[in-house]
Amino acid sequence: MAKEKKAIIVGAGLAGSLWAVYLAKEGYKVTIYERRPDIRQAEISAGKSINLALSTRGWTALKGAGIDKEVAELAIPMPGRIMHSLDGELTYQPYGTNGEAINSVSRGHLNALMMDIAEKKNGATIHYNHKCIDADTKTGTVTLKRYDTEEVFEDIADVVFAADGAFSAVRYNAFQKQNRFDYMQDYIDDGYKELLLPPNEDGSYRIDKNALHIWPRGRFMLIALPNEDGSFTCTLFMPFEGENSFESIKNDDDVKNFFKTTFPDFYDMMPNLVENWHEHPLSSLSIIRCKPWTSGKMALMGDAAHATVPFYGQGMNGSFEDCFVMYKLMKKHNENWEEVFKEYELRKPDGDALQDLSVHNYHVMRDFVADPKFLLQKKLEAKFSKAHPDKWMPLYSQVSFSNIPYSEAWETGMKQDALMKKVMDKPNIEEVWESKEIEEEILGLIG
Repeated sequence: MAKEKKAIIVGAGLAGSLWAVYLAKEGYKVTIYERRPDIRQAEISAGKSINLALSTRGWTALKGAGIDKEVAELAIPMPGRIMHSLDGELTYQPYGTNGEAINSVSRGHLNALMMDIAEKKNGATIHYNHKCIDADTKTGTVTLKRYDTEEVFEDIADVVFAADGAFSAVRYNAFQKQNRFDYMQDYIDDGYKELLLPPNEDGSYRIDKNALHIWPRGRFMLIALPNEDGSFTCTLFMPFEGENSFESIKNDDDVKNFFKTTFPDFYDMMPNLVENWHEHPLSSLSIIRCKPWTSGKMALMGDAAHATVPFYGQGMNGSFEDCFVMYKLMKKHNENWEEVFKEYELRKPDGDALQDLSVHNYHVMRDFVADPKFLLQKKLEAKFSKAHPDKWMPLYSQVSFSNIPYSEAWETGMKQDALMKKVMDKPNIEEVWESKEIEEEILGLIG
C-alpha cells in the first residue's frame, strides 16, 4: 500500500488556501494551521483588507487549480481607471490596448470561498486559533499553541509550507535564525486608511462600477474599487507625518475640511464620513525581502517570501503565481521536493521585481496619472503597441495581462521608459506624436 503523503500549511489566507487545493488534488493529506479565528464566522467588512485586483497571473493559477469559474462569480471587471481632478473633471485611461480588464474582488469573500473549496471539495483540514511558535526545517516539525486551551503540541509532515504572511511565524522562528539568511524589512513613509462608500438608497453605484477610481494629489491619493453590493472600498494613502498627513488630521473638523478641500466630489457623495473615518484603523505598509525561500523540508510562499506594497495590485497575483510555479515544478520533478525547492529558488528575482514594480507604480499613480505629458506618453505607447504588437507590449500589460516573469517585465519596462522619454523630449511632441515620423523614430530606437 502506498505511503500516505502528508503536508502542513501554516496560514489559511489566500496563498495557503489555494496551495491546499493544489496539494489535495495531488493526493496529499493537507493540514492547515491558522492563527486567526475562522473569517467565515465573522462579519466580513472593509477594515484592513484593501480590495484585490485579480489579473492574468491570478486567473492562470486559479484555472490550474480548477477553481476559476467559482471565483469569477465574485469578480467585477475594471477595464480602466478614472482619474478625479480637484475640480471634479474625470479622465478615463484604459488599462490594456485591447479592452483587457483587471477585476475587483473582496479579499474576505475570496478567502472564504477558497477555504470552503479546500475543505469541502478537497478534504483539507483547517485548524483555527493555532499559533506557530517554533519550526524545524530539517525534520518538517511545527510547534503550535492553541489560543483557547493554551495547549502546546507538535505536528510533522513530509513537506511544510509557510503561507503565513509578511510577518511569518515560520520564517521568524526557523529561517531567520539560520546562518547566512538574508532579511530586509522596509516600511514606506505612507500609511493607509479605508473608508466604505455605500451604494445609493436604491442599491445602485454612486460612481462608475467598472473602473478603478483614483483621486491623485501629488504626495497622497485616494482610490476606490467596486464591491458586489453597490458599495466601493476606498483607501486613502498618505504620509504618516508632515503637511497633509495622517498626523495633521487631529479632530473631526480636520477630517471634514481635508476631504472638502482635497476630494470635493468624494466629500459630496460620502455620507457619515467622520464615523467612517473612526471605524477603520490606520495601517502601515512594508516590503520584505529575504533569501533563501526554502530550507530542508520547508518553503516560504506568498507574502512570507516577498511581501510588497499594493500599488500594482499584484500581491495576491504574485502569491497565486507562486502556487502555480510550485505546482508545475512538483509535476516536473515527480514530487522530489529537494529538486522542486532548488528550482523554486530561481523565482527570487521575480519576487524582487514585483516589489520594484509596486513601488514604481505608487509614484505613477500618485504623481503622474494627472500629468498631461505622462498621459500623452501612455497614449503614444498604446498607439505604437497596437501598430507593432510584436515589438512593444506596454509594461502594465506585461505585468497584468501576461505571464511574462516579473523580472523580465521590469527590465523590458525600464528600457521602454528610457526610450520613450527620449521621444517625449521632442519640443513639439504634442503636435507630432501621431505622425509616421515618430513611429519610425521609435522603430529606429528599438533597433
